[in-house]
Amino acid sequence: MRKSAVGLTVFAVAVMFLCGSRAQEECLVKLSIVDSSSGRALSGLVRIKDAEGKVIRPAQLMSRGMGLKDGEPLLDWSVLPKATTVELPHRKLTVEAIGGLETEASKISIDLTGKSKADVRLSLLTFHNPREAGWRSANTHLHLMKISRDDCDRYLQEIPKADGLDMVFLSYLERAVADREYTSNRYTDDDLDGLTKASGVVFGNGEEHRHNFAGFGQGYGHVMLLDIQKLIQPVSIGPGIMKEGTDGLPLRRGIETARRDGAKVIWCHNNWGMESLPSWLDKKIHAQNIFDGGTHGSFKDSFYRYLNLGLHVPFSTGTDWFMYDFSRVYVQMEEPLTVKNWLNGLAAGRNYITNGPLLELTVNGKDIGSTIRMTKSGELQVNASGAGRLDFRELQVVVNGKVVKRQSTQKVGGHFEAKLQFKLLVDEPVWLALRTPPPMVKDDPELQTRGTLNEAGRELFGHTSPIYVNVDGSGVWDQTTAKQILAEMQANHKAIVENGKFEDAQAKARVLDVHGTAIDTLKARIEQD
Repeated sequence: MRKSAVGLTVFAVAVMFLCGSRAQEECLVKLSIVDSSSGRALSGLVRIKDAEGKVIRPAQLMSRGMGLKDGEPLLDWSVLPKATTVELPHRKLTVEAIGGLETEASKISIDLTGKSKADVRLSLLTFHNPREAGWRSANTHLHLMKISRDDCDRYLQEIPKADGLDMVFLSYLERAVADREYTSNRYTDDDLDGLTKASGVVFGNGEEHRHNFAGFGQGYGHVMLLDIQKLIQPVSIGPGIMKEGTDGLPLRRGIETARRDGAKVIWCHNNWGMESLPSWLDKKIHAQNIFDGGTHGSFKDSFYRYLNLGLHVPFSTGTDWFMYDFSRVYVQMEEPLTVKNWLNGLAAGRNYITNGPLLELTVNGKDIGSTIRMTKSGELQVNASGAGRLDFRELQVVVNGKVVKRQSTQKVGGHFEAKLQFKLLVDEPVWLALRTPPPMVKDDPELQTRGTLNEAGRELFGHTSPIYVNVDGSGVWDQTTAKQILAEMQANHKAIVENGKFEDAQAKARVLDVHGTAIDTLKARIEQD
């Protein structure tokens, strides 16, 4: 008994010593972020550095870069979902804060030397508020893997809110063996409802329906099926992904099943995938993603070509694996904020995509997604503006894929702005859109200028969906683009024959018919001119 008592006494003294030592080494700091106008508490991101520039990561806060590789800039930022007491060293520090894309950055210096407690409040100025005009933002493409369910819950409850998102689509997907670690696959609709209530961000369901010929090589492509009533089976098609089965099912089968169930269909990864062209030509897709899990070219590789065939193509984006960027789609929608209302606004083309710049565009007073009908040539009044925390360099008005007007940014307080107002003479059908300079594309000689990087270390981008202008009852049609796309579809048809593994001739025909129908339709349209 005496030995035990002595042991406990020694243990208690050791604990007291360690606690006292820790108290001397660290200061208890209450961190909070508030709105500069109202004083309302905000969720956001903070980055803490000492005098030597070393990043301090409080153990009490989640890293904004959870799940990302070492060296990613987002690892230096921590999520501050609400006022939180953290432990910081007794040193001179700087604390930076940002909230979503709509606030200026805030930065203060503090000296915690010799202090046991401190209260640090950062005030953020909102320089642009899209919500006031009915714009709501969403990430349409997100999966999480190799983290625990508890960490996944915390990630989804804290990060989208801190990023200023209104909605997130968490999507199911499959890959042989690897999907055992796809944590986001485990969420039910009831779980998503629970996340919505806990976070204040609306969560919607989805599925990434896909096919690759090799494990990560191009195949029929990938599509997001959003707001599905049930999983479309098989989720992933073919031995390239699932290590079993054949290539005998086209994505078209899953797309049409989802559409019948009322789901919305978004093509993933820009122009990647052989079924993208026939799917757009047959009007089976509601929107087109870009910069979701890689670049895969630029706007002119998909959007501009489809638009030059007279198609209506809403722009969309997401982040695929983890939220490695601030990418989102702003949709002008009818209240209340629901998954269906938001998706209807997206499909109508009342939207723009961005990872930083906030955009506005009207033509003759008409909003993004509108169609203007003219009986003859005439002038259009174009009004455009952009604002961003970081310098996006310039605004560019694009007509039928070509930049027709530019305006450099100016610094206004702690953010940047640009505005354009001009008359545009139109004597043929056109589509117009507003963008910021596109990110670099390695193999594109026209896109070799590196843009400004955001806090996630990604090049800034922003692009509105178009406003369409018909003249004398006709929309845009470019014969040269049509012939290029026809040649691509014919080449894809041949590649499927050469690379596909099919059970029988009927299965092969089922896949090839998707391309054959679109090829015949486009051929007939070309021959009319």
